[in-house]
Amino acid sequence: MELAYIPSPSRGVLYLGPIPLRGYAFCIIIGVFVAVWLGNKRWIARGGRAGTVADIAVWAVPFGLVGGRLYHVITDYQLYFSEGRDWVDAFKIWEGGLGIWGAIAFGALGAWIGCRRRGIPLPAYADAVAPGIAFAQAIGRWGNWFNQELYGKETDVPWALHITSATDGRVPGYYHPTFLYESLWCIGVAVLVIWADRRFKLGHGRAFALYVAAYCVGRAWIEYLRVDDAHHILGLRLNVWTAMAVFLLAVIYIVLSARSRPGREEIVEPGAVASGDGDSEAGSSEAADEADGDSVDLGKPADAEPAESAVEDEAESAKKS
Repeated sequence: MELAYIPSPSRGVLYLGPIPLRGYAFCIIIGVFVAVWLGNKRWIARGGRAGTVADIAVWAVPFGLVGGRLYHVITDYQLYFSEGRDWVDAFKIWEGGLGIWGAIAFGALGAWIGCRRRGIPLPAYADAVAPGIAFAQAIGRWGNWFNQELYGKETDVPWALHITSATDGRVPGYYHPTFLYESLWCIGVAVLVIWADRRFKLGHGRAFALYVAAYCVGRAWIEYLRVDDAHHILGLRLNVWTAMAVFLLAVIYIVLSARSRPGREEIVEPGAVASGDGDSEAGSSEAADEADGDSVDLGKPADAEPAESAVEDEAESAKKS
């Protein structure tokens, strides 16, 4: 008998009359709002306009959802196109099944379109939203808890996840809560990126690349614990190979970018600079420089010449009198 465990919800959907309220969808929506909110704050701090992140997210989020679903359906095609399966289920995104690799790739494409329309460099935008994406993933993973899916191997640890559903091949029991492991890992990744960005002034896409690399490290070992069906190559799950490949690409980008374009962008949104919008560090430093330019040089009094002229005038007046 297990004395401690994480219970699973009895169902992942509630009905408000005829309207279904699905836990999986709510987790994704909340995650998107958190990502946009944090991304907006970071974008303004970098010198951009308020609202720009949300405007570009209008492109990035739909593209990301489509890409995430496509990756899942392509890599797990047997769930939808094998004998006895209904291909229409491939469109039922609320039942779960979003591949992060496809979501990031297509989301980046959508963000590129949005950035291009506004004349904004995509790497600068990606750096601003990187921690928010990690937090969004952390929240989104709880959607798997509502659906009782993507859990790990059987275990007797005190934090084991109690699976109660017996549908779609599930076997009730106690398993590693891999959704929770990934959620906590993503929170750690977000904190790491925020710290490194402040400490090293990451720019030109390096904060985003750090997020990608750090996420891949966690995804590799968490993927190893999962027991859901997956394609294997040389004994490893497909997503483990994908994580290793993407990790290498992210690290290579960080190294090459640091050599070719060190530092951070001075201007991330030209329109904000022209109109005086934004609350950037650059603007603050410029104001400080202007203030320094108006300061008094202690080595040479600024009013020395006027003072000397006043003394001479008083002397001439004394002689005349």
